[in-house]
Amino acid sequence: MKRVHMKIKALMLALLVFSGTLPAPVQAIIARAEEPVKISYQAFNNPTAWSDKQADDSLYTAPEGTYMTGFQAELLNQPQNIAGGLAYQVEVGGTGWTEWTAGSVMAGRTEGDAPVTAFRARLTDGLSSLYDVCYTVQQNGAWTPWVRNDEGTAGQEGSGLKITGIRMTIVTKGAAIPGEKAAVQGIDPNRPMIALTFDDGPHAPVTNRILDSLEANGGRATFFMVGNRVTGKANKAAVARMAALGCEVANHTYEHKAITKLGAEGIKSQLARANDSIRLAGGVSPVLMRPPGGAKSDAAMKTVGSMGMSAVLWSIDTLDWKTKNKQKTIDAVIGHVKDGDIVLMHDLYGTTADAAEVIIPKLKEMGFQLVTVSELASYRGGIQPGKVYSRFRP
Repeated sequence: MKRVHMKIKALMLALLVFSGTLPAPVQAIIARAEEPVKISYQAFNNPTAWSDKQADDSLYTAPEGTYMTGFQAELLNQPQNIAGGLAYQVEVGGTGWTEWTAGSVMAGRTEGDAPVTAFRARLTDGLSSLYDVCYTVQQNGAWTPWVRNDEGTAGQEGSGLKITGIRMTIVTKGAAIPGEKAAVQGIDPNRPMIALTFDDGPHAPVTNRILDSLEANGGRATFFMVGNRVTGKANKAAVARMAALGCEVANHTYEHKAITKLGAEGIKSQLARANDSIRLAGGVSPVLMRPPGGAKSDAAMKTVGSMGMSAVLWSIDTLDWKTKNKQKTIDAVIGHVKDGDIVLMHDLYGTTADAAEVIIPKLKEMGFQLVTVSELASYRGGIQPGKVYSRFRP
């Protein structure tokens, strides 16, 4: 009898949700109980072809010398009991705005060389009361401010400037946009900045000590994580905390395999599986990767670039994995670091946390801003898919 009553209650609840009589906060709780609603999108670039489908919150940049002329997108994991969809439109240079388009239908064109110059998107019906679609585009070498729903336009309308990149995400109604954290926390482009990076984690006992020090000193770092280590409650919570603090979650392959020893499909599998693990834990899909051991090749980088990702090496190697010595790790950084450096450490060892707890406040005292790799790159010439970076000098 108890099971019958439970089934009746479930049916009544479903009817209330379907009819829209439940308050929006209750509907949101129900929606969040399922897989998170996400977006997948792709661009047609003149004169090449359609890009690969991009995961939610992925930063996509068109291959060098190309630009967007067409666009299409679709929603993933939409709750069956919530009506609505995703609509979008583009301004095509010389012809104006297209009609609002939905359901994986292209906006823009695949023929001719007229560029997409501005972009808008919105959610409709019940979805619009539970979620926001947020987006930014790359135009004239810079990323535009984030736009939420159709409250504005990404790109300079009527300017004729070409869009060469796009990034989109779905968030719960009113939630913070992951990509806005840098702007909220503030960076002074006229002051020196460096990027601390940590490989091979997460390892919660060490990772959280590093995060404690970053949080206490108003700093951020980039964590290049091995996908198969993003397991267990504690490690997943550490990844979620990274993202919440504005740190950058990044990819170090799924099994710490040298990409130079893998074919294209093997590389794609390692990166995609790691991205999935990290996104499910932290809510953000990485756009940067670090090849294990720093091993790279032209062929491997071509594959990395085809996934819209860039490779990041380092300019200062602390060798903390080898020495496992607090003072040697400190000495490798303090007195050697310069504006624009990328510092390599590993959040697997207690001695690295010991050193980081000294290094982080000391660098702040020395006048350095502790930023993520992507933040550093954004003020020092940008970053392109398939390219390799080890520092970003002023």
